[in-house]
Amino acid sequence: MPKTIFGGDHQHLVEVLIETRKSAGLTQVELSQRIGRDQTFISLIERGQRRVDVIEFIGMAKAMGMSPTDLFAEVVSRTSVARS
Repeated sequence: MPKTIFGGDHQHLVEVLIETRKSAGLTQVELSQRIGRDQTFISLIERGQRRVDVIEFIGMAKAMGMSPTDLFAEVVSRTSVARS
């Protein structure tokens, strides 16, 4: 298993977060304001340079108007685990 966070299944998480943010009609700045973080926080995540912990994921999902469970299911459906 690769030790890098760049690529692989992590990229699927990033793609889902970006797609969801855009579908919600939010900019990185707007999302960051909703979760009380700086825009660079979102930028680092979306560039795959920062991992998201579970609590951050829940906050981001809710800020984008999504159920964290539904959003997580979308991430899982795209991972290699789902294809095994």
